[in-house]
Amino acid sequence: MFTFDRKKFFDGYRTRFGPITQDLVDALEFLLSQIEQDNRFAGTETDRRQLAYCLATFKWETAHTMKPIDEHGGPKYFNSRYGPQTKVGKVLGNTKAGDGALFHGRGYVQLTGRRNYSKAKALTGVDLLTEPDRAKNPELAYRIAVQGMIEGWFTGRKLSQFIKDGQPPNYEDARTIINGHDKATNIADLARRFNEVLQAAIK
Repeated sequence: MFTFDRKKFFDGYRTRFGPITQDLVDALEFLLSQIEQDNRFAGTETDRRQLAYCLATFKWETAHTMKPIDEHGGPKYFNSRYGPQTKVGKVLGNTKAGDGALFHGRGYVQLTGRRNYSKAKALTGVDLLTEPDRAKNPELAYRIAVQGMIEGWFTGRKLSQFIKDGQPPNYEDARTIINGHDKATNIADLARRFNEVLQAAIK
């Protein structure tokens, strides 16, 4: 598992991303503490690069707050986009009227759909099908986001397909784990910067 020199991490973050507020310090400190307890990252170079991509995705998907958030929109929008009558809703496993809104995107990577909330329930032991807002709990949201990216919950594509041992990381195509190639170049740039920050800060 990784351990981090906090001063080097935050100095590196400021250098590569710019000024940092106390709220952002707190959010990043929480994530670092979770990562240091996370045996899914064994401490290899590949793990570091995968972690950099996770953090880049979190930064983009949370509007740079690094805190779990709700997807933007209201019930009418969510039901029209994700309802069981829609193609997307069927892929997400939504089966009941109102599922689109009930299981709208939440968390660090916008967990969406009844099927993914069911997987998250199995992972965490928390009944997110009856209490979906708990997907925004930071500890749960972190576990869900990382597991979903590792196992390919969101699109069927996994982190290890794009960031693997012995090969340069394919940060651009890694975006297909979450959302096609939408903003892939932006997020790849964030991942490269995070990788530099992590490399300097790892003890």
